[in-house]
Amino acid sequence: MTIRRLLAETAGLAASHLEGVPDRPVGGSADVHELRSGLGGPLPEAAVDAMQVIGELAAAAEPGLVSSPGGRYFGFVIGGAAPAALAADWLTSAWDQNAGLFVCGPSAAVVEEVAGAWTAELLGLPAEASFGFVTGCQMAHVTGLAAARYRVLARSGWDVNDQGMIGAPAVRIFVGAERHVTIDRALRLLGFGSTSIASVAADEQGRMMPTALRDALARHDGPRIVCAQAGNVNTGSVDPLSEIADIARESGAWLHIDGAFGLWAAASPALRHLVADAHRADSWATDAHKWLNVPYDSGIVFCADREAHRAAMSVTASYLVQADPDGPRDQLDWNPEFSRRARGFPVYAAIRSLGRTGVAELVERCCAHARRFGEELAALPDIEILNDVVLNQVLVRFLDDAGDHDARTRAVIEAVQRDGTCWLSGTTWHGTAAMRISVSNWATTSQDVERSLEAIQRAAAGVRVTRS
Repeated sequence: MTIRRLLAETAGLAASHLEGVPDRPVGGSADVHELRSGLGGPLPEAAVDAMQVIGELAAAAEPGLVSSPGGRYFGFVIGGAAPAALAADWLTSAWDQNAGLFVCGPSAAVVEEVAGAWTAELLGLPAEASFGFVTGCQMAHVTGLAAARYRVLARSGWDVNDQGMIGAPAVRIFVGAERHVTIDRALRLLGFGSTSIASVAADEQGRMMPTALRDALARHDGPRIVCAQAGNVNTGSVDPLSEIADIARESGAWLHIDGAFGLWAAASPALRHLVADAHRADSWATDAHKWLNVPYDSGIVFCADREAHRAAMSVTASYLVQADPDGPRDQLDWNPEFSRRARGFPVYAAIRSLGRTGVAELVERCCAHARRFGEELAALPDIEILNDVVLNQVLVRFLDDAGDHDARTRAVIEAVQRDGTCWLSGTTWHGTAAMRISVSNWATTSQDVERSLEAIQRAAAGVRVTRS
């Protein structure tokens, strides 16, 4: 079989899957045992025709595929793949460029330069900020906080690259009580134990409280890092970044912002007030596979301190053909990976296809859908909205006549998932069970929201918790 025929037939399988997404249940229909039976088996002894492999893989995987590319997936903050970004991602695989060095893929290096600068402009970040393309916000945090570690220790006379962490001045990291867990894991990977972390009180929406931050910083004189949040994963709330930036600057602390999805509010004239003064931070982490809707995986880190960023990430070796520091950009100087996928191509295609106005409209449309979910569900009896719907997150609680609200809420979530019209997940917010609706997909329409609201109402009407 020729490569052209193989890829053409594979494209047909992919297109058929995407065309069928609107009509299939949103959650996977097979359990783990069925999938293991269909996909497993002994290690093949002999070669198998490539088209046979692809056809059988598609057939066996189909029952376990979640329709997250469709417009009624609200389970996590997961975007779909916009058409241009998906097509560019296919080209990325076909081109198979190693996006580590300029010499390994000059076009990949240059398109990353362009896409990084465009993204910084969309997010309202300093034009001179350095950036790195990584797998997602987890590694963006690792990269940004590695730069922070380098700089705050250097200010205390300690070169972490030469001297390591053993015996280094104690660094204190100040984080909001409602931070995302990827912050903690990034700190752990960088050698900071849990005793290095100071949890700062948050308000009822999950926003870090500036007065509590100021008091906490006052109790530590050594090197300090503050991690703020733009977009709480449950409520969508944004920390008061202007006040936090003032406090961090006064105290000499490095300010890192977790903006996995919320930082994209800056792209919208109607919403950018929510992230006012985010540009005053020292580093930022975000995902392109959320609100920019590029395929997985795609995260980006930005750093105002280019020297610290490069010092934390850059490596050299005798066999590497590296560019002059003032010449072309070698990508491995700015992220923790050596060989990696050329993630700049899909980001470039997404931004070119949408433009500034299209990105803004995408973000605003998702937020409008979230507000509709909140308003229509709040108007129904026995339903309570637990958060202020400021972005794309909605927390819903279903009240029970017997008082077992958590049990009824979880039962409604399970009923909605079984129904298959839409898929959403549960969470625990301030000790109570809640349904979490996350609207992040370019494909979500008003009709998708209407169908999903009807499915939620049907599930709620059919679920009552009785005590034995």
